[in-house]
Amino acid sequence: MTLYELQEQYQTLLALGEDPDTDPEVFADTMEAIEGEIEDKADGYAIVMTELKGRRAILKAEIDRLTARMKACDTSIDRMNENLKNAMISTGKTKFKTDRFSFNIQKNPPKVVIDDPSRIPEAYLIPQEPKIDTAAIKNALKDADEAPLWEGIGHLEQGESLRIR
Repeated sequence: MTLYELQEQYQTLLALGEDPDTDPEVFADTMEAIEGEIEDKADGYAIVMTELKGRRAILKAEIDRLTARMKACDTSIDRMNENLKNAMISTGKTKFKTDRFSFNIQKNPPKVVIDDPSRIPEAYLIPQEPKIDTAAIKNALKDADEAPLWEGIGHLEQGESLRIR
């Protein structure tokens, strides 16, 4: 029986429970049968979820390992590039060819460096929408003195989640 079918049975059971003509013994027997099935389904779900969490942890560790290797490669490339550039400049050989590659030192496009951001004219600023600080609002709503100020503006909602241990 699927979890969906169990949910349907619980809805039927709820209807039986609301019906005053339902035999209490029939209701109890039906409920006991469904409870056993949902417990078995829950165990099965928990086993699969635990396995998936384990696989996810392994994948995360592999991603972290490969990311570290990629960063090490990038660092080596940057270091070797800088060493070669410095050697070419210091020897005066800033342009040459080999059988495989061409090498030259060239000027990069100019980049903007801001020395004092406070002196930038307003015409050069990009307007942005204000962002809501939900963490600060959450703290204000938790504070009994500030909570009434937020009436009609916002509120806290308590959700639920399944926890399997």
